[in-house]
Amino acid sequence: MTAPVRVLVCDDQALIRTGFATIIDAQPDLEVVGECGDGRAAVELARELDPDIVVMDVRMPVLDGIEATRLLAGAGVARPVKVLVVTTFNLDEYVYEALRAGASGFLLKDAPPAQLLQGIRTVASGAALLAPEVTRQLVGRYASRIRPAEQDQDGGALTPRELEVLRLIADGLSNSEIAATLVISQETVKTYVSRILTKLDLRDRVQAVVYAYRRGLVT
Repeated sequence: MTAPVRVLVCDDQALIRTGFATIIDAQPDLEVVGECGDGRAAVELARELDPDIVVMDVRMPVLDGIEATRLLAGAGVARPVKVLVVTTFNLDEYVYEALRAGASGFLLKDAPPAQLLQGIRTVASGAALLAPEVTRQLVGRYASRIRPAEQDQDGGALTPRELEVLRLIADGLSNSEIAATLVISQETVKTYVSRILTKLDLRDRVQAVVYAYRRGLVT
C-alpha cells in the first residue's frame, strides 16, 4: 500500500486547527503528523517531522505564515516543503505575498471539506493549486502593486500562443477551460503549460500567475 500523505496543520485558531486535523485524519490516504499555532512552531515542526505538506494559515503570532512559508519553501531552501496556504478572503492581500514566498497554492477557509482534501492531495502530488473562483480577484486587485515600474511585455522567449495560454492561466482558468477557450485538447494545453514553465524557469502554475502580473502581461 502507498504510504499516506503526511500533513502538518498550522493555524492559530484551535477550533479551525482541530477541525482541519479531524477532516484530514479521517482519510485513509492522509495522516496528520503534527499541529501548531504559530509560524515559528510550524518551521521547527516541519524540520523535525519532515511532512509531505504544511497546511498554513497566514496571520499568526510569533511568526506569520508568509515568513514561515519563505523559510520552508522559499528560494534557496535546501529541502523545500510543499505549503498550502488557507485564508479568508478579506486577507487576500497577504496571499499573493505567500505565493511569492514559495507556497504551492491556496484555498479559502470556507471551502467545503472535499475541496480542502483535494487541495492537499493536489499540492502533495507536486501540482500547484489556485482557487479559480478567486484568482482573478485576488491577483487582479493588487496588479498595480505587483507590477514593477518597468514592465516586460514580451514574456521572455514565449511564442504568441504560449503567451496566450499564460494569460489564461493568470486569469484563473483550469486546463479544461483553457482547452475550451482555445479549442484545443487538454493534452495540448498541458504541453503548452510545461513549455511555459520550462522556458521561464518557473516551478508551477502559481509562479506563472505571479510572473504574468509582475511582467504586466495581464491587465
